Amino acid sequence: MTKVLVIEDELGVRENILELLEAENYEVVEAENGRVGVQKAVSEVPDLILCDLMMPEMDGYSVLTALREEPVTATIPFIFLTAKAGKGNFRQGMDLGADDYITKPFTRAELLSAILSRLSKQEILRKYLSAKDDILTFTPEIKIIEANLRRALESNAKSEFKLFYKPIVNISEKVVAAESFVIWNNPEIGSVYPSELIPLAESTDLIIPLGACFIQLVCEQIQAWTKLGYNVLPISVNISAQEFHNSNFILTVKEAISNYSLEPSKLQIEVSENVIMQNLNNSIDIIHQLRELGIEIAIDDFGTGNSSLICLKKLPINTLKLDPYFIHQITSDLQKSAITDALINMANNLNLRIIAQGVNTEAELIYIRQKNCHYMQGSLFSNSLSKSELEAMLTKK
Repeated sequence: MTKVLVIEDELGVRENILELLEAENYEVVEAENGRVGVQKAVSEVPDLILCDLMMPEMDGYSVLTALREEPVTATIPFIFLTAKAGKGNFRQGMDLGADDYITKPFTRAELLSAILSRLSKQEILRKYLSAKDDILTFTPEIKIIEANLRRALESNAKSEFKLFYKPIVNISEKVVAAESFVIWNNPEIGSVYPSELIPLAESTDLIIPLGACFIQLVCEQIQAWTKLGYNVLPISVNISAQEFHNSNFILTVKEAISNYSLEPSKLQIEVSENVIMQNLNNSIDIIHQLRELGIEIAIDDFGTGNSSLICLKKLPINTLKLDPYFIHQITSDLQKSAITDALINMANNLNLRIIAQGVNTEAELIYIRQKNCHYMQGSLFSNSLSKSELEAMLTKK
């Protein structure tokens, strides 16, 4: 049975939606406000979320941003329900990753049509990605998705790809860098997030051009900010295994830096621990070449892979990013706290910068500060930001 989470603070509206959906044989979970909605989304993992935009304390925008940062909820279809029908409101919601936007009051047919449409698109993509090695999965629908992605990557404008940023703060909660990610906004498919976009690109042999496009977009944006007189923060780019170990990867990075006349230190590369360990000797060589270009390297999701202290000593890296798993509820989990303490101490002993990812509560912040971890990422400091929102944090020279 398809599960739908309804996040709506008005009891009457919420009850009407629940009654309608239950009559259509949906399993319905309800939440009376945004914070409860985020908690239930993570614990229940629904197939689709309906969320009111205007709610006290935590509005729909904040709910959506928080859910897109959680791996378990990042790709769940999300539909706004709102009485605000202005173009600016619509654009803001879609930029953050909403899949649809229904204006109140809406009819039963309008609501059901939006739900069915989004669930259908999600199911096509999900089936394909779960069985991508089976030639039978190349249905007419997925061929259209692949053709749309290929066309978007071959387009000079690349207008369907939009950058967002996750700020990194220091111990004083000042933004000192940002991690970038790209969302594909396609008119036919809707918003495709990295957790779906990367596997899709990998399975259709488009990951190399997608990665090159991503690096170019980031470099282009850094150049634009520099020309406008901003003090540009270092911006990091996540690199997949196929990209990192591709023979042309260094050339791609070098050309992007040259084409956009960048100070290399403004572009940082993030690669996961497991990607590096796939071919350690090759990884060491690649990282050395990147460092020679002046680019800093971070190991992402550290602690979940199979690297050892000896391997780390061989890697000319700058930063370790602790996997969010270790930070979540760290104050009440003795095993997590013991592992995290050891990882922080190890990084400090190796003179590496360490970033705690997923710091979402004051308790987690206090703990991390006490353990001498000087850099953090998480919804406690900022949700994902658009270009204009990050600009507001940058200062002029």
